Amino acid sequence: MSEGDVIVLGFIAGFTIFLGLPIGRMRGLSVPVRAMLNAAAAGVLVFLLVETVSHGFEPVEVAVEESEWGEFAGRGLVFLAALAVGLLGLVYYERWIDRRRDRTGLSVGPGAAAVTEVSGSRLARLSEAQHIALLIALGIGLHNFAEGLAIGQSAASDRISLAVLLVVGPAVHNATEGFGIVAPLTGEQNVPSWRFLGAMGLIAGGPTFLGTIVGQSFVDETVEMGFLALAAGSILYVIIQLLQVAFKLGHREMLMWGLFAGLVFGFGTELVLVAGGL
Repeated sequence: MSEGDVIVLGFIAGFTIFLGLPIGRMRGLSVPVRAMLNAAAAGVLVFLLVETVSHGFEPVEVAVEESEWGEFAGRGLVFLAALAVGLLGLVYYERWIDRRRDRTGLSVGPGAAAVTEVSGSRLARLSEAQHIALLIALGIGLHNFAEGLAIGQSAASDRISLAVLLVVGPAVHNATEGFGIVAPLTGEQNVPSWRFLGAMGLIAGGPTFLGTIVGQSFVDETVEMGFLALAAGSILYVIIQLLQVAFKLGHREMLMWGLFAGLVFGFGTELVLVAGGL
């Protein structure tokens, strides 16, 4: 398989994230439906969190099973450090954004429109829903970069059939995860622009393409594990944010139904792949 063919595989795996993004432009939804959509997005991310931690922590478990205590110490430290950066880094990032907003004398609440009057960083002008969408896209992007590394590494090792299978899996999952990014935007007063949705798609899906390119020339299990741990930390933070928004909207029964539906979406796509021999 040529380098160009591998790059095309990475592009296909990341592109499907765009399929679910137009849902963010839906309007006229009732509060219960919005609460359910936010919770469903959290459910999808809970599934992704379980999958990410499972794959990311596996090298640490292997080191213990093989009694490679030096490898265990090194991999364990990398995993914990990356997990802390992914989780706690977003906490301090949010604090920084809040300070920028406080200096303007304006605040942005759940469901508020984008604050176009605020000067300074574009990030500080995002509404809370847009901010959550950005954080979700970042978390998924980190996860997809690790998956892209796996695609590139498999192709570089001439394991072409495995590389193709690794493309199909992320492609199917990304189609679902695109909805997870934009679900918080359905409560916005203003319809998000196609430009904003396109940016979210690039942030979440583009790393699959980049990871594929890097993976062809750089094979390192520890690096892949680090990116998965980063993704796990950021995804956990975003899940908490989504559930907080859903609780503020009320309708806890719809919240639980949405959370359940998101989990069903996640496990359902996984089972479809398993049934297809992937």
